[in-house]
Amino acid sequence: MKRRDFFKLVSIGGAGLAINPVIKAAESTGFLAQEAKPATNIKDALAVPRTKHSMPGLYPGKVVKCVHDKPVTDGVPSEEAAYKMLKEGMLMLTGQKNLKKAWRKFVSPKDIIGLKVNPVAGRILTTSHAVTKSVIKQLEEAGIPRENIVIWDRREMQLTETGYTEENYPGITITGTECQDEKGGYYGNNGKLYAEERIDKNQFFYADVDGEYDAYTIPFMVNGGKESYFTKIVTEKVTKIINIPILKNAGPTTTLCLKNLAYGAVTNTGRLHKSLWHETSAYVCAFAPLRDKVVLNIADGLIGCFDGGPGANPQFICNYNMLLLGTDPVAVDRIGHDVVVKKRIDEGIQTTDKPTASRFIDLAQELKLGIGDRNKIAVTEVNCS
Repeated sequence: MKRRDFFKLVSIGGAGLAINPVIKAAESTGFLAQEAKPATNIKDALAVPRTKHSMPGLYPGKVVKCVHDKPVTDGVPSEEAAYKMLKEGMLMLTGQKNLKKAWRKFVSPKDIIGLKVNPVAGRILTTSHAVTKSVIKQLEEAGIPRENIVIWDRREMQLTETGYTEENYPGITITGTECQDEKGGYYGNNGKLYAEERIDKNQFFYADVDGEYDAYTIPFMVNGGKESYFTKIVTEKVTKIINIPILKNAGPTTTLCLKNLAYGAVTNTGRLHKSLWHETSAYVCAFAPLRDKVVLNIADGLIGCFDGGPGANPQFICNYNMLLLGTDPVAVDRIGHDVVVKKRIDEGIQTTDKPTASRFIDLAQELKLGIGDRNKIAVTEVNCS
């Protein structure tokens, strides 16, 4: 990633979004390559004993699809509709008749709960505030204090750019790994990136690929080399994670639960897109800070995209008018992948699904993170109109 690539984006939407088209280009050209793969430390992740909370969670292979006729008005998702869809989905997923009891199956007032949103495409295609605020409202109704809720993503500046601010979410902690000071600087007086204090160098994803970045790019990567360090948000700060990705594509594949978690939780990711995109999406989720803490996945399909992703091109934005809920991120990804691919086929962008496009789902299933086999996934549709 070169300096000139960043300057192209700064003129469009700010430095906080500058990394995305570079990543998109790498994904669309390299992540389906089948060349010999670089060595990784996935065996280290598998050596750590699983817990009762480990993926795929309480309901392996179960996905609830909540649909609504008109959850979006004039391009703005309705919080009222999102709340209803989320409520009905939670009751159906858990089999509970009481919403508080449904949420308490996953979290308690003692937990610090991290909401992993996805703001990387900017305001036009961020995790909707209607869904995020509905999650927070229902958590509060279940007895979770606001001070125990954390909205997080990799880049704090992107959260700010997409409206995840103290003003919009009073009393909620909003944080990221890569960050700036009030003057827009990335470095402290000691000459080190502020982000360096926010990463855990004891927990990392190793891959035999060097990350090499110039001075302009490094604040968005934190470090080079062959280690991608986990953010302290997942290793130290939160005890449970609720994953709220967006229903969207990246070329012929999709970026939902696994991608949102994996690439949002570690540093030095630029090196991983070309030869290890699928592996990274699956492998990073197999490490304990994610595998053992993600208790629920809510794929936001009120507004999504079917082409031009994972960035945001207005002509490819659409209303899927749905939420996909499940504890199993692999199953949710499979069903979400099928939704997006069907839309791409209907729009004439591709003629068939490509098995290689969902290889990350197959890898995640092999790692026992969930069920990716369509024939073994139970989907229940709930009409919330």
